[in-house]
Amino acid sequence: MLVLGEWRLDLDFQLALASSPNPYVMLDHELEIVWMNDAYLRVTMRERDALIGRMIFDAFPSEPGSDSRELLARSLRRVIETGASDELALIRYDIERPDGSLEVRYWSATHTAIADRTGAKRYILQHTVDVTELHELRQLRDEMGVIRRANAVQQQNRSLVDESRRLFDFFEQAPGFIAVLSGPEHRFQMANRAYRDLVGKRALIGNRVEEVLPEIVDQGFIDILDQVFATGQAYFGRQEEVTLIEDQANDARQRFLNFIFQPVVNADGTTSGIIVQGYDVTDEVLTRERQALLVNELNHRVKNTLALVQGLAQQTFTENAEVKASRATFDARLRALAAAHNLLTRESWSAASIRDIVIRSVEAAVGPAAGRFTIMGPDIALPPQFAVALTMIVHELCTNAMKYGALSNAAGRVRVEWDQVGGSDRTFALTWKETGGPQVCEPTGRGFGTRLIRRGFASGAADEVQLAFEADGLRCEIKAELPRQ
Repeated sequence: MLVLGEWRLDLDFQLALASSPNPYVMLDHELEIVWMNDAYLRVTMRERDALIGRMIFDAFPSEPGSDSRELLARSLRRVIETGASDELALIRYDIERPDGSLEVRYWSATHTAIADRTGAKRYILQHTVDVTELHELRQLRDEMGVIRRANAVQQQNRSLVDESRRLFDFFEQAPGFIAVLSGPEHRFQMANRAYRDLVGKRALIGNRVEEVLPEIVDQGFIDILDQVFATGQAYFGRQEEVTLIEDQANDARQRFLNFIFQPVVNADGTTSGIIVQGYDVTDEVLTRERQALLVNELNHRVKNTLALVQGLAQQTFTENAEVKASRATFDARLRALAAAHNLLTRESWSAASIRDIVIRSVEAAVGPAAGRFTIMGPDIALPPQFAVALTMIVHELCTNAMKYGALSNAAGRVRVEWDQVGGSDRTFALTWKETGGPQVCEPTGRGFGTRLIRRGFASGAADEVQLAFEADGLRCEIKAELPRQ
């Protein structure tokens, strides 16, 4: 009878446990089975008579020393020794089927110490729950997680493969030649299509540079690679001539290359390889050489023509004093024109700077008196026809200054300066100013030299030349608009 406050409850607890849907089994302190309910018999697939009086490990044998046996044995011993309850949250303990085969089972068990009425003898009440299905569901969940992670990794790997393929396509189709060398022996790891075309489609990968390109050894390129690997310092080659041998015909080819040997430096500062990258500029170099040859031929022919004109003048002009002076002036103008052509030849007839034009024209015209000039202005390039025109104008101004102006005495000076005007890089103004010479006045007539100066560049309405005969010396102001490129 159970008394709860004022309530009296008549209850057979053995009958209550026997009727419970939860499995229960009772063991004595020798671990013999003394009682179990019907639910226990159902989950263990046993008959009552086959269990009563048997040791728990005889009724349900397991491998001695196995995790299952040791976990259960330790839990039961703790309850016997301490009298406290013990719980096994999860234990695998396989059950033998009626046919003798083993069925994998997972259990959750609670062991409770129970004493008899005298308190002298202790029993253990085991409450067992079969959690096999729950455990399998957890395993399935974990496996699904593994599968999802595996799928994610596989997708990442696919993305990496696609990205690697795209990068390789970029590498392969790069317009410049690229090769990757590894180690101090300079073995080819990679080489793109442009590099293979350059060296004649030889077998490169895995081989040393000196093995597949023996012709470059005596040209010093292996020594340069060794130096880059040893020092970790890049090497830049600009329009370097390289002789390569055709693989089949064994014919030597001269190529001109812009390239860099770039060391591959590790985190610890050591060099592990070299990247070779560059461009074949053979066509560019040969075209420039052909252009230089043509320009030199043109300059040679112009000089011959000017010499022929000078010779004809000498044979044509009479020997009187007035004609000799005119011929001297004519010769000087021819020399100025030849100097302009020499300057343009040096610039491959592309453009010439105002500074070079003024300095060379002054030096050619006045000789030592060039030290009395102040020449200043930004670097502005003039096209060939403007360069020739400015050369002739400066020559005429120098001639007039020596005859009548600042250079006709020992004290006069000339200042030549120029700049861009109007916020445009196409329009410039040049000023020629003489000081310290004799007083000058505007001439009554206009000779060829004056007309040449005033005509200016004659390139457009914006061009103008003004001559001012000031008290302290001549001022000439030139303004011109350069043609659009």
